[in-house]
Amino acid sequence: MTISVLFVCLGNICRSPLAEGAMRRLVESEGAAVEIDSAGTGDWHIGHAPDPRAQAEALRQGLDISMLRARQVTEEDFHRFDHIVAMDAKNLADLLAMQPGGARAALSLLLDHAEGGDVPDPYYGGDEGFAETFRLVEDGARGLLQAIKGQRATTV
Repeated sequence: MTISVLFVCLGNICRSPLAEGAMRRLVESEGAAVEIDSAGTGDWHIGHAPDPRAQAEALRQGLDISMLRARQVTEEDFHRFDHIVAMDAKNLADLLAMQPGGARAALSLLLDHAEGGDVPDPYYGGDEGFAETFRLVEDGARGLLQAIKGQRATTV
C-alpha cells in the first residue's frame, strides 16, 4: 500500500519543495512506498521552479529540486493525499479553511513530527535561512516517515 504526502507552504518555491526533496531522499534510502508532492496555498509562483536559493541549498545537501514546478493546492488534493503537511500555522489554517467535506487527508504541521513549531519562511532572508529551513524540513520529514511506517505497521 502506497501512502501519499503533500507538503504545503505559501508559494511552493522555498519550504515545501525542500521538504519534498528531503522526503524523497529518505523514502528512497529506506525503500518505502510513499508518493510525494508539494504545493502552495497562494498562486503567485504557479509554474515557477523553486527559488534559486532553495535550489542551491538542496544541491549543497546532494539533492536536485530544479525540476519541480510550483502549483497551488486544489480541492482534489484533499481527496488524493493521505497526509497534507503544512510548514506553518498560517498554512495549516488556510488548509483547514479550504478542506472540503468528506476529505480523506489528515492535516498536520511538519514540525509536529519533530521538535514542534513552524518552519520559518526564508524567502525574505539570506542564504543562512535556507540552510536552517533544510535542517528543519529534513528533521520533520524524518519524523513523518517514522510515523507513516508506524501507521502502516498497525494497519497490516
